[in-house]
Amino acid sequence: MFLENTVNHKEQFGWIEVICGSMFSGKTEELIRRLKRAQFAKQRVEIFKPSIDLRYDDEKVVSHDANEIRSTPVPAAANIPILADDCDVVGIDEAQFFDPEIVKVCNDLANRGVRVIVAGLDMDFKGQPFGPMPALMATAEYVTKVHAVCTRTGNLAQYSFRKAKSDDLVLLGETEDYEPLSRAAYYKATLKERVKNMEVNDPEEVPSNKNTNNG
Repeated sequence: MFLENTVNHKEQFGWIEVICGSMFSGKTEELIRRLKRAQFAKQRVEIFKPSIDLRYDDEKVVSHDANEIRSTPVPAAANIPILADDCDVVGIDEAQFFDPEIVKVCNDLANRGVRVIVAGLDMDFKGQPFGPMPALMATAEYVTKVHAVCTRTGNLAQYSFRKAKSDDLVLLGETEDYEPLSRAAYYKATLKERVKNMEVNDPEEVPSNKNTNNG
């Protein structure tokens, strides 16, 4: 269970919280919940998201459950500290899409006394660590890993299996493009894809290596 840090006015440093998991695991929902609690407490809050994420709204962070909060789209991590001046809390959604400088930005904000809350995918569709997320998780004081429910087994899901036919690392999508899978289901699904795409040569088309002896 996540417990928000108590405020010690003698220590002027902030901290970093990372919320990570697969698609449809509730990352953005948890981010919005924490940010709205801070707003209710009259804290100065700014929220940012990568400008490429226009799935639900141009300017709002919106969860899959249609919960939303106002945000500022930015093209690069370097824009965040300029716009987050004089804030108590900074929220960042879809952090995996930001450039590597997002790690320095988050740490600089925390060192200035800002509470930084970051949400993002910890793994890409290939099951590999995604962008700057590993470094953010390593430097954060708090890491919360949330899980979806596997659509094939009903177990906890931590993988985002891509159903769409694309090898692009960044592919914004919803349930028609991705589904959350458990480790076992993800392994079986990726194995099935590899077998389906495997090239099999017709034995009749393979030239013979036998030397012909004409006497």
